[in-house]
Amino acid sequence: MIKIERKPTEKALLAQEDLKLAREKGTTYNTDHVNEALREMFHGKCYICENKEATSFQIEHLIPYKGDVELKYDWNNLLWACAHCNNIKLDKYDPIIDCTQEDVEKKIAFRKEGYFGTDEKFVFISLDDDVKTKNTVKLLHDAYYGTTSQKKMEARIIRKHLRENISDFKNYVREYIEAVGEDKEDLELLIQNELSDKSEFTAFKRWLVRDSENLPELKKYL
Repeated sequence: MIKIERKPTEKALLAQEDLKLAREKGTTYNTDHVNEALREMFHGKCYICENKEATSFQIEHLIPYKGDVELKYDWNNLLWACAHCNNIKLDKYDPIIDCTQEDVEKKIAFRKEGYFGTDEKFVFISLDDDVKTKNTVKLLHDAYYGTTSQKKMEARIIRKHLRENISDFKNYVREYIEAVGEDKEDLELLIQNELSDKSEFTAFKRWLVRDSENLPELKKYL
């Protein structure tokens, strides 16, 4: 989970028009324009786990609307989540950090501990004592590790994909450290892309750079 800017793009404006009309008619908020705008906004990845390879994505309400019409159709309350994370969250963690308003990485550290086998784990460390941060940490842990037998199986697939992403990123950094000239410039551009909002599992990659004492020149991309 990282901060994502809610930009007034053409797709976002069309989505808001759909939501206004749907609210007036009492019809569904789940329109093509709303889905397309949220997918664009979140760069095709789940706002919770940052996975792009999920087979199903859903419109998620930051604050569960529970019959509240304003919240149900409020563009600023809608997020883009994979089915796995959306079904875990439901209304069990309210309130959580609004990743379109707050810098999640200033409130939570995302780290991988250990190496191979049973010692390897992903941890989410609260950097703030407020209830939103604590609830978000719990949600992240449950999303990456699952809460039921089925969800645990789904979470293992997400963690496998996350490990592969982190491994590739570390290899890029190792090659960058050893490279010179144009090769180094090309690798720096590749790393910059990996640290961008569009990348998968960006929070973990950025925290690898934050925690490193040997890569000060890459911190400008955080």
